[in-house]
Amino acid sequence: MGKMRVSSTFVAIIFMVNYLVGCTNNNEVYNNVEEIKIGVTVYKEDDKFISTITNNILELAKKKEKEENVKITIDILDAKENLANQCNQVDKFILNNYDVICVNIVDRTSAATIIDKAKSSNTPIIFFNREPVEEDMRRWKDVYYVGAEAEKSGELQGSLIIDKYTSDKSEIDKNGDGKIQYVMLEGEHGHQDTAIRTEYSIKTIVQNGIEVEKLADDTANWEFAQAKSKMTGWIKEFGSEIEVVFSNNDDMALGAIEALKEAEINNVIVVGVDGVTEALEAVKNDEMLGTVISNSIAQAEGIFNIAYSKATNGDLSDVEGLEGKYIKTKHIKIDKNNVDVYLK
Repeated sequence: MGKMRVSSTFVAIIFMVNYLVGCTNNNEVYNNVEEIKIGVTVYKEDDKFISTITNNILELAKKKEKEENVKITIDILDAKENLANQCNQVDKFILNNYDVICVNIVDRTSAATIIDKAKSSNTPIIFFNREPVEEDMRRWKDVYYVGAEAEKSGELQGSLIIDKYTSDKSEIDKNGDGKIQYVMLEGEHGHQDTAIRTEYSIKTIVQNGIEVEKLADDTANWEFAQAKSKMTGWIKEFGSEIEVVFSNNDDMALGAIEALKEAEINNVIVVGVDGVTEALEAVKNDEMLGTVISNSIAQAEGIFNIAYSKATNGDLSDVEGLEGKYIKTKHIKIDKNNVDVYLK
């Protein structure tokens, strides 16, 4: 694990992103270039936030290649929301002697199987975005997790509504009954961020003395199309009663906005989480009140820095933000006042 041959000659820097699992030996030198092999398997490749993380990992690998004259192969595979696919992908990474495996797991409650595979092959494993339960994280010394502080994302989403309610109550409480009537678009069942963001966004508002009334909530599995469909149904059912749409992520928030546009409704407050570019643009264009950046760059840095360190010397003492087995990145609240800074 992490063994490399040091070339005595000037080395060419080659970056290869290979979506098919290769069959080269882990210690093979290609064109006199050192090689580190990092396997990445994601629950669903077309998830906007996850694809942002993986794209950032690729950029970090390119930068490190130039700095260190080392060939870094990043193989990114799509499990297509199928745990069996993902287990097979992990097996292929192990069979082909990858230095580190990074997993955005399909089912966070099933991490033990993957951890045991990694342990048996002595291959460090880094979970990201979907946190295994604590018991599974303790199964082996070389298991790590990189993600965000889910509680804080919910709190900051709630605070966006508090700020608006405080500055212009009538913009939210349109019927003047002293309550916020809302609907909640939830992420995938079983994902820790779904439960935590849902709970803390509302709890934060209530703790600040603002009454709320839930009209409806349902899962849309982080997806634009499902959220649009759910929102369309709620518009038909509740019409002008809906004052706020809470969404566990931006992609679902954007789906809700599309449904509102088609219904020619423009006075419903929508808030999301993630800070994807399309959501930031929606905030700038007054289609969303705000979002919460779930720093994909910081998360990618955490994943890559652990992986690179484990693949080289195994020393994690210089990995910024690592506390034991965990890196938990900070969130940033975004509204019309600061969105231009983050769009840049």
